[in-house]
Amino acid sequence: MSGHSKWSTIKHKKAAADAKRGKAFSKIAKEMTVAARQSGGDPAVNITLRTLIQKARSANMPADNIERAIKKGTGELEGEQMDEIMYEGYAPGGIAIIVQVLTDNKNRSAAEVRHVFTKNNSTLAGQGSVSRSFNRKGVIEVASSDADEDELLELALECGAEDMTNEGEYFEIITEPTAYPDVLGKLEEKDVPVKNSELTLLPETYMPVTDASQAKSLMNFVEALEDLDDVQNVYANFDISDEIMEQLEGEAT
Repeated sequence: MSGHSKWSTIKHKKAAADAKRGKAFSKIAKEMTVAARQSGGDPAVNITLRTLIQKARSANMPADNIERAIKKGTGELEGEQMDEIMYEGYAPGGIAIIVQVLTDNKNRSAAEVRHVFTKNNSTLAGQGSVSRSFNRKGVIEVASSDADEDELLELALECGAEDMTNEGEYFEIITEPTAYPDVLGKLEEKDVPVKNSELTLLPETYMPVTDASQAKSLMNFVEALEDLDDVQNVYANFDISDEIMEQLEGEAT
């Protein structure tokens, strides 16, 4: 899971930058609207919505924005009809990419995603050609300072988690989607503070990236996709070495 953990750290840093521009708010609001439309507006019974509310609060999203997004989903306020589309493709070097889109205009989204792929020498692929090598999983992060590793591992496995890894600053718990609500609920019941949690796509295998130039191109490609208004998430199977990540972070500062 090391590849996901590094990718997760990258996403957290980018989310913080996005929050400064207000971009994160609109993405989270879309997800909350869709979650409320699918499973109701009560976070006590809608685990996905509860997770998103927590994510919104972590990003300092105003309470009014949260309430408005939920009410659009439940029909209490008028809102656009959002369609979820998954685009699949390959970046140079055979890196697998999946792009999750929530949009009110499929043609616009398709054109924008295609343009970014083309501009970055990448190719779109047929549905299922990439996603078959990814698995949907629940990922829950708990700060290392908030829990004892052995006790947390025992608790996580007891309520159905697949695995837990120590990533230094935090523990990462992996679950099947069906077990995700139970594990998250049990942690809440035991007053274990959850740093971040989500249902995500994890690749079955990771492609190591040891060339700094390729790593920089991949990061720029992913960032260009994530900067599109309709793009909610980008999933990839690359694993950039720690040394190159430090080098790229040094260049960015």
